[in-house]
Order: sequence, then structure tokens, then C-alpha cells
Amino acid sequence: MKRELLVFLGMLLLAASAPASADTVMVKYRGPVKLDNFSCESVNRSSLVKRVCYQQTNRYMVISLSGTYYHYCRIGPEVVGALMQASSIGRFYNQSIKGQYDCRAGGVPNG
Repeated sequence: MKRELLVFLGMLLLAASAPASADTVMVKYRGPVKLDNFSCESVNRSSLVKRVCYQQTNRYMVISLSGTYYHYCRIGPEVVGALMQASSIGRFYNQSIKGQYDCRAGGVPNG
């Protein structure tokens, strides 16, 4: 009985951490975000950054860091472009994005 309960709880945790659908991700400190209006690109050459999704009209970026999604507001396309072109995407993220573009200052875009 105890083992079955642990397996069941593990399955619940996996289901809760998985995206609600293929075009919706769970963003830490925000909740579900639909990626329908984002341009997304998978990243294969970084151990930290796994996926970058950007919505240029709202200057809003959702980024997967080791499988956890975070968001950044008021981030310009030139910064996102530089991130994607950097020789080390993880180093660029840590030096130029992390700790900046806080969504708490100025609000999160609606769409």
C-alpha cells in the first residue's frame, strides 16, 4: 500500500510539473503561459539554456533554464538576438539578463 501511494504521488508531481499542453508552459513566479504568440527556439548547445521564446510586440521573453521556465519583461530584440548568437549562451544569460528585466517592475504583458 505504501509503495502504491508513493508511485501515485510521484505521478501527480510529474503531471503538475509538465506543460498543460504543447503550447502552454508553467513559468516560475507566474503560472501557465500560452506560447501561441511567441517565437520559440530550442537550444542544443547550452547546458543551462534549453529553450528561448520571445514575443517582440510585448518585449517579453520566456526561457527554459535546466527545464524550469522563467520570464523577463521589457527585454529588447537586440538582447534576445545577442543571447542566441553568443558563443556561450549560458554565460551571456548570467552576465547580461539574469537579475535584469524584472517583470515585477512595470507588470507582465497580458498577451
